[in-house]
Amino acid sequence: MENISNNDAIIYVQNDVDSDIVVCDEGLSFWGGVDPDTGVIIDIHHPNCGEKLSGKIVLMPTSRGSCSGSGVLLQLAQNGNAPAALIFRETEDILTLGAMIAERLFDKNIAVLRLVPKIYNLLSEEKSAKIDNLKLHFSNTLIDLFQPALDEIYLSNSDKKMLAGDNGKAVKIAMEVLCLMAAAQNADKLIDVSMGHIDGCILAHYANLHFAEKMLDMGASVIIPTTINAISVDRENWKSQGVAPDLGGKASRLADAYVKMGAYPTFTCAPYLLSSIPVKGEAIGWSESNAVIYANSVIGARTQKHPDYLDLFIAMTGRTPNTGVYLEENRKPVCEIQVTLPLNFDDAIWPMIGWLAGHKSPNGIPVLNGLENISINNDALKALCAAFGTTSAAPMLHIKGHTPEGELSTTEDAKSKIIMPSDLYDLWQNFNTGSNKIDLVAIGSPHASTTECMQFLDLLMHKNEKVIVPTILTVGRETLSKLEDQGYLSQFSKLSVQVVPDICWCSITEPIFPSKTEALITNSGKYAHYGKGLTGRNVRFGSLEACVNASINGCVDNEISKWLMPYSAL
Repeated sequence: MENISNNDAIIYVQNDVDSDIVVCDEGLSFWGGVDPDTGVIIDIHHPNCGEKLSGKIVLMPTSRGSCSGSGVLLQLAQNGNAPAALIFRETEDILTLGAMIAERLFDKNIAVLRLVPKIYNLLSEEKSAKIDNLKLHFSNTLIDLFQPALDEIYLSNSDKKMLAGDNGKAVKIAMEVLCLMAAAQNADKLIDVSMGHIDGCILAHYANLHFAEKMLDMGASVIIPTTINAISVDRENWKSQGVAPDLGGKASRLADAYVKMGAYPTFTCAPYLLSSIPVKGEAIGWSESNAVIYANSVIGARTQKHPDYLDLFIAMTGRTPNTGVYLEENRKPVCEIQVTLPLNFDDAIWPMIGWLAGHKSPNGIPVLNGLENISINNDALKALCAAFGTTSAAPMLHIKGHTPEGELSTTEDAKSKIIMPSDLYDLWQNFNTGSNKIDLVAIGSPHASTTECMQFLDLLMHKNEKVIVPTILTVGRETLSKLEDQGYLSQFSKLSVQVVPDICWCSITEPIFPSKTEALITNSGKYAHYGKGLTGRNVRFGSLEACVNASINGCVDNEISKWLMPYSAL
């Protein structure tokens, strides 16, 4: 290999490695896609499903999906099942940050490299490689690895004081990591943000608790208005719900740690449903993938898909790297997707379009055309954005005629793709497998809005039949208060429907999740994607009305949805 420059092979976290290579041609979400205890890929939609990553050199273009992947990597580092090295071809934030935290706070090293395509492609053909003393060895090739150039990042006087430790050890670590991430993201400076949202407050594993309590003990506190994501228990009621004391106690400790650091106990994965939300053009520091995508796409605010733990550092400093979609030029679509709709459809179509848009543009921002004359409400946009985040690493998308920047011109090298009714049919088949008997109805991934809850209630009352299947709607605290104030919460209770705050389907465990469940149905494309890997249960997918029907019938129709029937032979 000749003419290697310091931008061709960069090492962000060091670790001496001599191991076999695992190549993932598609990006992988570690949250929901990798078992945090074993390091085995559990995403049933990923080509490498079933492969173990522990101790391996893992190559992938970039990661995708949930911001919580950084926490999964930290958990794997703590239990000895992490990859020995992660090597990317493109900019990557989530796993890179997780490796930085593992190294700086817990002395657990996972090498992280970014290679230009010519080197990455050569390495992907190899069976094994070695990383040692800032050099990458494979076959007869030796590549010098360069550390990021931190001196090229402009820092304000306030930044320099935080970096020097004038504001305490916790802030010093926060600023050190922010500078490293700025280098990894090719940012030239840090900028102010007005609000934050913390994602790493789910007790999906103990790494989140270890991190939060360690930062709290070091004196960490937030300095900008900061909300908190959904947690692992109903904070006020878990004891009466029969949750195991170990889980309930540790989940509460995790949530309380962030509250003690000054964050608001909102406990919702949909902060855009709160009464106080950002406005178009406002720079914010949110984590949680669906919230980031919604904020950028639907509101027109500006935030990167910040990985777990970096969100706290941003809230502690009020600063973030000036990179990615904070910059106007990086918000342009790089892929144009022409959507051809079926003649008829129901609300299930929106998460399906989101999932397909992400699948067709896995690493770049798309613009969707063909929906200009169709009415799309905020619940549909919420569902679309959340599903998009399961299949794409991009922090936003545009929908011509519906989103604030939907008229932005595409980049010169933009690709053209299509979504046809036949694509929707194939995805429906992919989402709906196994028995048609339903044991659980799952609504609220992301958290259900007030209007979504009301629509579900209206459908139930219109059918005037008894609910015979456990049915749970997960909501944020603010939505719960609205439902209670308007008398609707008691109506749900009379119909034997549970409305549960604080937790989301991505974090529900037994006994809230009924232990006898063998199959569930959801109207969420996000949960349809992750559900089987997270729960081990069969997952069916359908419209909100299909979920209501399952609540009162205990089954779903094995036939394809009627509006997709004409496309079964295409």
